[in-house]
Amino acid sequence: MIILDAKSIKNTYLASLKGYDGGKKISGIKLHIGVDTLGLPHASLITTANVTDRDGAVEMLKIHASGLPKVLKTLCDGAYTGEDFAIAVEMIIGAEVEIAKRNELHKFAVIPKRWVVERTFGWLENCRRLWKNCERHIDTSLQMTTLVFHPPMKYSIQKNVHVV
Repeated sequence: MIILDAKSIKNTYLASLKGYDGGKKISGIKLHIGVDTLGLPHASLITTANVTDRDGAVEMLKIHASGLPKVLKTLCDGAYTGEDFAIAVEMIIGAEVEIAKRNELHKFAVIPKRWVVERTFGWLENCRRLWKNCERHIDTSLQMTTLVFHPPMKYSIQKNVHVV
């Protein structure tokens, strides 16, 4: 199973490509991500914020289809509804689309399994460089996002070493 979601991120004045997400009222970029049930990313794509969640997810799945051969189901929120999206996912990776919907509007409730992707976005928020998009190019923003999920390198620092 892969869980899909997208997040809009504000741009600073340095960014060369911008889009406007009317739903969130944010001018910037949009991070599309696909995670497993542990919250580890298996697919990611950054677009301008005006790209819809569905279109960004389809493009992301096209790029990462070779790395998702065993995916049988995709879990998405209400932004991914539609028969066209379900057919596109079926054609690209051969997976069924399941939409997790809220029962009551304007009332907070944790949707089972959907919290995993939100936790992944929370992990990204721990990186100061990803709070806002300060990069000039979208590719650099994607690389910074990818670096967050790699384990830190261990350096050995030796102080006051004297060889006799």
